[in-house]
Amino acid sequence: MPAKRSGNASAERTKARPCPICGKPSIKENHPFCSPRCRDVDLNRWLSGSYAIPARPDEDDDND
Repeated sequence: MPAKRSGNASAERTKARPCPICGKPSIKENHPFCSPRCRDVDLNRWLSGSYAIPARPDEDDDND
């Protein structure tokens, strides 16, 4: 039988994860961040291209 979920599961998840920017506990209003400042720092990193997935060119592309 599956375990029962509490009605407040999202609040439990919010408290369990620290802020990805500074490591402080996250708060519901800015989830998953701890403050508007950390939320804005993350947005700036996305917009400036700091977050990127490294990629290597395929060998097939060189033979075209």
